[in-house]
Amino acid sequence: MRRDRSQAVVVKEGKILLVKENVDGRTFFCLPGGGIEKGETPEEAALRELKEECNITGEIVRKLSVQYKPDNMGEVHTFLVKADKGQQPSKGMDPELEVQVISGVEWKRLDEISERDRMYLWSSGLLRVNEFRREAISWNDEISYPGKRK
Repeated sequence: MRRDRSQAVVVKEGKILLVKENVDGRTFFCLPGGGIEKGETPEEAALRELKEECNITGEIVRKLSVQYKPDNMGEVHTFLVKADKGQQPSKGMDPELEVQVISGVEWKRLDEISERDRMYLWSSGLLRVNEFRREAISWNDEISYPGKRK
């Protein structure tokens, strides 16, 4: 069954607001987001998910990307969101899950995030956020790959 998703990129002082999830004994840092409900726009869903998972509100700045799920059964919409001033994010919940996987929310710099989790951020449109685009352009031409075999 097709189900589109929406997610939010919130940036503050060079850090990205991420949801910490524990799934099957592994920890992941991901963007706040989830399924778009019937009658809801992707923008509304991104802001709702941000509120549910991080307990903060904000406004859409612009769309960063639209991706297709690996099974081609839906789209993933990613938005740059400006958080309303004076808020402190805190661990929320996913109302669709009986067993909660969210264990926290954290502001993270790119160098504090695993290669795997950074890959998802880049694919979600992080390169379209100026400060991260500038950072990527500043990198050298060295080839690296996690776990590269010799």
